[in-house]
Amino acid sequence: MAFTMRKVYVGVFLFVTLLAGGYALYIWGALNWSYSRGERAGYIQKFSEKGWIIKTWEGELAMVPLPGALPEKFLFSARDNGVAQSINASLGKRVVIKYEQHKGLPAGIFGETEYFVTEIKGN
Repeated sequence: MAFTMRKVYVGVFLFVTLLAGGYALYIWGALNWSYSRGERAGYIQKFSEKGWIIKTWEGELAMVPLPGALPEKFLFSARDNGVAQSINASLGKRVVIKYEQHKGLPAGIFGETEYFVTEIKGN
């Protein structure tokens, strides 16, 4: 009986290990390959560090397509502290941000959005 239970324990351990390893591999892939890349221009309206345990930088870019039109909001996250400092220095100024979209990441751990800013340029 003990020999059979040992096989069950080893089997459960291997299953859990493979499941955790597969999930870690999936997260690694989602972080390293982007679904899309692009640029957006507008005014940095809001930028703050959020989170209870894992802190992430979350921001809002107001894009005005035509004078007098209502601005469209583009929500983004920033993982790099250097980029976050540049964004903080650009609050209220017109900027162009370069971003990458990473689909399938768990929300709240790596950022609240799937759009991650990689570079910011002032106009």
